[in-house]
Amino acid sequence: MRPEINYIVNNMAQKIIIRTLLALAVVYLAYLCIDSVVTPIRFEETRLEREAKVTERLIALRTAEAEFKLEKGRFTADLDSLILFLKTTPKKDVLKEGALTDKQLENGLTEHKATAILERARKVAQAKMKNASDSAIYAYIWENNTEVKANGLQGFRRDTIYKDMIEVLFKGMYTADNIDEITYIPYTDHLRFEVEVNNHYTTSQGIRVPIMEARAPFEAYLKDLDKQELVNLIDKEQKLDHYAGLKFGAMDAPNNNAGNWE
Repeated sequence: MRPEINYIVNNMAQKIIIRTLLALAVVYLAYLCIDSVVTPIRFEETRLEREAKVTERLIALRTAEAEFKLEKGRFTADLDSLILFLKTTPKKDVLKEGALTDKQLENGLTEHKATAILERARKVAQAKMKNASDSAIYAYIWENNTEVKANGLQGFRRDTIYKDMIEVLFKGMYTADNIDEITYIPYTDHLRFEVEVNNHYTTSQGIRVPIMEARAPFEAYLKDLDKQELVNLIDKEQKLDHYAGLKFGAMDAPNNNAGNWE
């Protein structure tokens, strides 16, 4: 090949290579620009989606802890004990029929007194009407018991009944087979919520109030997402003096177990 032809060919090849590299560079830069916009949007969408599920679990955990405190007078950081409580403790419920009138209340009759009157009457009726149904016993004492009639308690009924705790608190959501899920942070490898309690907290007025806090840090349920976006999110919350994640309750003062998403 003649030198001048060889020079032309080489020159054309170099131009093609340069143009190709420039085109690739433009495509790559365009990708970087698009990715810089899309990545934060994708991260935020996924975060909100996951936090909806985490919040749902925290609310369930808060419900369980509130019931535990109602029964025991304290919170628990032992989540295994909490689950055992839900599975083995019946939920007390009061079946109510009838209501006290304003006149009865003005005369000093209270729910407690009315219930006591009915209970005394029911015991007497049960001794006379063995194996009779509750409805039959109530019909009898409403009609025949002097104390019940004197206080105008015909049609008034209060019965304590016991129901399955999980069914009452989480009907359609959890059963005894999966109730332990409320102790785990979604989108993690079975990582449990961080729980702290102080059952001896005393207010400035000298009142003892059990308090607790349950937490799910961002690092737990967002760790598989974009690392830089996660770092940015944590840094932002910390600069605002916010907890970097989702939680309810507080360890520095009672707050009625409010969630930081509310």
